Amino acid sequence: MSPSSPVIAPAGSVGTVVSRMRALAAVLPERDGVAVFNRVYLTVTEEIDRRLGTGEFPDPRAAAALDVRFAERYLTAVEAAEADRRPPACWRPLFQLRRHPGVRPLQFALAGINAHIGHDLALAVVDACHAIGCEPADLEDEFDHVGEILTALEERVREDLMPGPDLLQLADPLTHLLGAWSLERARDAAWAAARALWSLRHCPDVAGEFGERLDAAVGFAGRMLLTPLAR
Repeated sequence: MSPSSPVIAPAGSVGTVVSRMRALAAVLPERDGVAVFNRVYLTVTEEIDRRLGTGEFPDPRAAAALDVRFAERYLTAVEAAEADRRPPACWRPLFQLRRHPGVRPLQFALAGINAHIGHDLALAVVDACHAIGCEPADLEDEFDHVGEILTALEERVREDLMPGPDLLQLADPLTHLLGAWSLERARDAAWAAARALWSLRHCPDVAGEFGERLDAAVGFAGRMLLTPLAR
């Protein structure tokens, strides 16, 4: 399956993917880079599940479809790595450097967010459209609502994982890495990529090439985010 192929079936509930992430959290070492990202993403998915239960999404069915397809992309990448298969290029830096002692927890978290937002989110929009028979425009409210949750969480992640009792010193290399990546820009790019992929759905060769190039570009950014830093 190419990175841009729709993940249409089977799909469980949001509660199912939450359970799978909790199971991962229970077995991964705390310092493992995948475990760091998994904790972040589990918090997001639990919050989305809670908000679905309180009726905060305009279209709960569409929101659940998007969230599940989104999570499946990450969980499929984890399963591929565990089975010694090649995950998408966007995820490879995190899996390859997950135990590197020179990479800080904040870097692991942001590299996972980069892979998931930069690549998986666009494809998840297309997956969800195929699954429930709609256009990307029909998911825009849900996309924006999920994006607001992610933005709030990213701010908390930076606060929780920021090294030292004070903000990073200007001379710390991590300061420059943090300034080079923006979740808001990544979300905007993901929405544009989703619309492009949907427009190309009847041109599978072109859509496949577009998806592969997106995957490679996001993987390159992830490699930069995981540059080992002197402490």
